[in-house]
Amino acid sequence: MPESFLDRFTDSEVSRIREAGTEVTVPAGWSPIWEGTPSDKAYVLLEGEVSVRHGAEEFAVLTPGDIMGETSIVNHQLRNATLVATSDLRALHLTRETIEKLSADIPSFREALDDAVARHTPGG
Repeated sequence: MPESFLDRFTDSEVSRIREAGTEVTVPAGWSPIWEGTPSDKAYVLLEGEVSVRHGAEEFAVLTPGDIMGETSIVNHQLRNATLVATSDLRALHLTRETIEKLSADIPSFREALDDAVARHTPGG
């Protein structure tokens, strides 16, 4: 089982990442990201479970520690999936600008993003 996205960082780096983001809650049944929309944000899932869907078909389930929405930001493309909260969520919201700044300031952040993109890309 892959480690949590945040487990890859030192305590100091985790503090910087958490301070750069905004903690949000999303109720069950809501979609924080929609297929075909611009890639303006990503989330690190802190609590809850998310269904990843392309059209009506679920192809993955995300759990605490997973990052979501990063693939389209890194690849500079529209969203290729919709995320649906299957339970109440608590997540760290990161804007595109925040992700770009963290990638520049914390080299291991970009490495972790690239690894997540590889895991979330078919054939990756």
